[in-house]
Amino acid sequence: MPQRIAAIDFGTNTARLLIADRYPEGRFEQVSLMRAIVRLGGGFCRQQGLADDAMQRALSCLRDFRDEISRLGVQAVRAVATSAVRDAVNGPAFVAQVEGETGIRLRVIDGQTEGSITLQGVLAGLDQRPDSLLLFDVGGGSTEYTFAQGTTHRFVHSLPLGVVRLTEGKGEPFAMAEKINRELDTLETHMASDQLQIDPATTLLIGTAGTATTLAALSLKMAEYDYRKVNNLVLDKSEIQRIYDQLLPLSPSERLQLPGLEPGREDLIIAGALITLLTLQRFHFDQMKVSDYSLLEGLVVTDLLDA
Repeated sequence: MPQRIAAIDFGTNTARLLIADRYPEGRFEQVSLMRAIVRLGGGFCRQQGLADDAMQRALSCLRDFRDEISRLGVQAVRAVATSAVRDAVNGPAFVAQVEGETGIRLRVIDGQTEGSITLQGVLAGLDQRPDSLLLFDVGGGSTEYTFAQGTTHRFVHSLPLGVVRLTEGKGEPFAMAEKINRELDTLETHMASDQLQIDPATTLLIGTAGTATTLAALSLKMAEYDYRKVNNLVLDKSEIQRIYDQLLPLSPSERLQLPGLEPGREDLIIAGALITLLTLQRFHFDQMKVSDYSLLEGLVVTDLLDA
């Protein structure tokens, strides 16, 4: 018999719930999927941490998640919070409030754990198994880079590059690009210390999470999002550059007129596209594969949090 698992990925920008039946051999079937752009990291400041209105949005969303979990008879709940909560001085108080009001115990995971679980989620939906891959996961508060050979990660590093933080903190594309390049310098230093060199001729570059899937949806001009068309789509660097050049001069409201852009991402997509383009440029890739599978699916297929 399958085990019914609820996975919650509560990120800096987006909150997602996946309820799935996992079978003993490892495959799973989706039962329910809910998501909301909560922007938990909106208004974040170093002194106070998470903003009051952001926490109220999060609690409202988690109450809805709790009701869905209860309705569907879930046997195990795996709920994680990432960058915004782990960096907030009031993060522990928020986690306690969530458990007290909803019964959901959020586990705050570090960038290493996030990257490792995300890799397993991506592999579960990948249409090929390359010898090596470089995975980058652009979030609201951080971006994780994972290098893997086969199904095993060799390198995971989290950078303080997130679309919410970049957009609210830097604003202008030139300033955002400077920040991104500084952090990519740091990433390359860590890779060098691990004697890791990325060869684009033998390595598959994969982008996951909201930025990558939004770029795919914009490329496909999708009026309604369809993960089956997005997952494993290959985007050329030139196509990503075209989308960026199209979006940049538009106002946020004008961007929303383009099919494929979800409300709540109209200001954030510029930062996300810049991280993507500069990642391709830094590691000399001409294209990337998009994964709709990520941390959420990784929580279902792995037992890392139960160890």
